[in-house]
Amino acid sequence: MAQLGKDIFAAGGALMAVEEAVTLLFERVLKVEGTETVALLDADGRVLAEPLFAPVDLPPFDNSAVDGYAVRFEDLAKEGATLLPVSARVAAGHICSALPGANAVRIFTGAPVPEGMDTVFMQEDCKLEADGRVSLPAGLSEGANRRLKGEDLHRGAEALAAGRRLTPEDIGLAAALGVPSLKVRRKLKAAVFSTGDEIVSPGESLFGACVYDANRFLLQSLLRRLGVEVTDLGILKDDPALIDAALMDAARLYDLVITSGGVSMGEEDHVKAAISKAGSLVFWKLAIKPGRPVAMGVIEGTPFVGLPGNPVAAFITFAYVARPLIAALNGALREPPHVLPVTAGFAYKKKQGRREFVRVSLKREAGEVIAEKYPVEGAGVLTSLTRTQGLVELPEEVTKVAPGDKVGFIDYGLIR
Repeated sequence: MAQLGKDIFAAGGALMAVEEAVTLLFERVLKVEGTETVALLDADGRVLAEPLFAPVDLPPFDNSAVDGYAVRFEDLAKEGATLLPVSARVAAGHICSALPGANAVRIFTGAPVPEGMDTVFMQEDCKLEADGRVSLPAGLSEGANRRLKGEDLHRGAEALAAGRRLTPEDIGLAAALGVPSLKVRRKLKAAVFSTGDEIVSPGESLFGACVYDANRFLLQSLLRRLGVEVTDLGILKDDPALIDAALMDAARLYDLVITSGGVSMGEEDHVKAAISKAGSLVFWKLAIKPGRPVAMGVIEGTPFVGLPGNPVAAFITFAYVARPLIAALNGALREPPHVLPVTAGFAYKKKQGRREFVRVSLKREAGEVIAEKYPVEGAGVLTSLTRTQGLVELPEEVTKVAPGDKVGFIDYGLIR
């Protein structure tokens, strides 16, 4: 378990800025101990526990980048085409010994360039004569089409940094270096439950004024994408004693506890009170919209995140609070999403001092990428996520947006 101290954070009553909250998490949260060595294909999405240093040069030898003819640059005519005999042939996986004299070697992509030769002509630029010689055009630079030994990575160089969340590209790089397995951080174990008398699980019958619980399934899916082992603790009714007991039990068994609902200011919002009673509340309200009522706390040494009950708010606060917390617990590098500039196709007003996220779709118009706002803004409108491509992030200092303004766009794929 994480075993965080109650006093590792300095909680305040004012709205906390998003960046301040994330910085606090990375500065104060200790990574969960434990590593394991897994096969390459099982390492995708996991956090690398130690740096990977290249055990070999990549590529391991000079090789041809094209199908063509390898030559010594010094054997080429100063002006006009050069005619050289084709003295050998080398394919990928085979070796051609050094050849004396001025000659060319028929070579294929990936084959080692024979010792002493340094330049490769593309076959489509050459002409094979009737007498077996090849005509090589003038103008090619010395070293052309030759991939140098170690130009990708030299032996001993750091290939992947510790704390990196591994991607398929990383797996491919490790494989190219001949590494069959990687040491990764152990998987975090998280418990998820929802709160509220008004929600029931999909598959059950709706009754009275109930609605189906979307958040529990949304959050479990997000956690699984981050390589977290998730236990579904179901739905807790709005009963303070029941919520108190469930939080304490979960905190003793898991590395992280995440709930949705019950963190606002209503009389039936019992989660915030339970955190304050059972542990310590780090922050309660963030300067963010949608998603201001989000609670972060520590119970029995285990971090807890209480997300809002509205699904869109839960999604956004998961991305900007729970995801960084998981990275910190995993000992992962801090990797904020890349914000891409696009042109606003909408007008918008907001309060200063609060970061807001607008759900948008992109279209290309007259060479520009235009962000169009979803017409319904409510934090409970799930189609505003399924029918858009990402978020326009409006920083704290911005108070309005006009059509034609440059704004920052974040693709959903970068935050889920």
